[in-house]
Amino acid sequence: MHRVRLTEGDVIGGFTVGPRLHRGGMALIHAVTHPAHAVPLVMKVPILFEGEDPAAIVSFEMEQMILPRLHGPHVPRFIANGDFSELPFIVMERIPGGSLLPRLAQLPMAYAELAPLGAQIATALEAIHRLHVVHLDVKPSNILLRETGAVVLIDYGLSHHDQLPDLMEEEFRLPYGTAPYMAPEQVMGVRSEARSDIFALGALLYFFATGTRPFGDPQKLSGLKRRLWRDPPPPRALNPDVPKPLQETILRCLEVDPERRHPSAAQLAFDLRNPDQVVLTPRAEKLRADGWRDTLRRRFNPEARPVFRRRIEEGAAPPAPILAVALDLAEAPDPRLDDALRAALRGLLATHAGARIACLHVLRQNRLAPDTSLDAEGANKHVRRLVALQQWAAPLGLPEGRVTFHVLEAVDAVGALIDYVTANGIDHLVLGARPASTKRRLLGGVSAEVTMNAPCTVTVVRPHAG
Repeated sequence: MHRVRLTEGDVIGGFTVGPRLHRGGMALIHAVTHPAHAVPLVMKVPILFEGEDPAAIVSFEMEQMILPRLHGPHVPRFIANGDFSELPFIVMERIPGGSLLPRLAQLPMAYAELAPLGAQIATALEAIHRLHVVHLDVKPSNILLRETGAVVLIDYGLSHHDQLPDLMEEEFRLPYGTAPYMAPEQVMGVRSEARSDIFALGALLYFFATGTRPFGDPQKLSGLKRRLWRDPPPPRALNPDVPKPLQETILRCLEVDPERRHPSAAQLAFDLRNPDQVVLTPRAEKLRADGWRDTLRRRFNPEARPVFRRRIEEGAAPPAPILAVALDLAEAPDPRLDDALRAALRGLLATHAGARIACLHVLRQNRLAPDTSLDAEGANKHVRRLVALQQWAAPLGLPEGRVTFHVLEAVDAVGALIDYVTANGIDHLVLGARPASTKRRLLGGVSAEVTMNAPCTVTVVRPHAG
């Protein structure tokens, strides 16, 4: 895959590229047309330029998996996608109405407008939660309005689907999201909590009601963590026109412990539509943030901190085992070793019904010299390795969702593999061992080091002779 830029007039997968509409943090949006589709369309392509964050590639993989599984008036209609072997893209309907971003110039918003808008957003969140998705990036630019007034949630690159592998969680240790709206548990690495979206909506309602972001816009993890123990000034302290029921609702959304928030987005929507039925607690009367004693207690007293847990549905079957295979794509292919590795995986799959395979490759980085993300031919190294993993796994014939692909960028291959299997609860790691060379005999191979240190079963496969 060599193309990293689209120009007007290009034809990609039968779609004619029009003007660029938007550049986000991880993707570009172009208007496109197609003779078989009369409705307005947009094409989304990941940003793969030199020096870009590899998370842009992984998040795009997530959106390609999630968006086709969504339906209804609160999501953009999926049309088509393209894979990474040529040009990754997603084509979806173009929502005629704009996003909420221009509204920021008109804040604070009057309660009569804000409460119905918040209820519409909560209703949209409830709809995607029922489709097994936690959005995890609720913010004004990701909320669009149809001409009918219905809210549409876009951008599922950071989302979690509870029936799909979570590539973002598996490959990255730092939290991803938009700083002003991230829930405390999301900051701490929990991505499966639906009430994280309720927190984000509470932060948005606070911002729209007061014109001030409740937690500012911190750019470091230490700043993000402050929301675990420091509460914002109550909305009525900044805008006396905020009714008590709305303050009660917003501050309930912003509770650090998810258990203290609304149990569902549907219940939040009900409170916003029925302020006279909101039960007022001391939250509604607050006019200042908590004092330093309460702040210190929450920060340093372990008993005052909530314990964030990944949610597991009652009655859910135990998770199927995760098998991983680590492939060295840097050296020349060895068909005998590839066949032996696939045979080993087929044997494990035969005895582990429902198992998933994670195909891994470590893209080694230089310790001192700066790395380039493009190879000599101008192709993105990360994407090229990703495509190679997909091609390697194709003979296994596994359906989407049972095999995933992960390019880990690291200086130390052994450390990267051990960190991955440890963080993701891998049950069994399969490694290929190439014929011994003098260098391997003297220094030891990756397979030997991983076997000694990995916290899971490790099978080392050698190519068959002959």
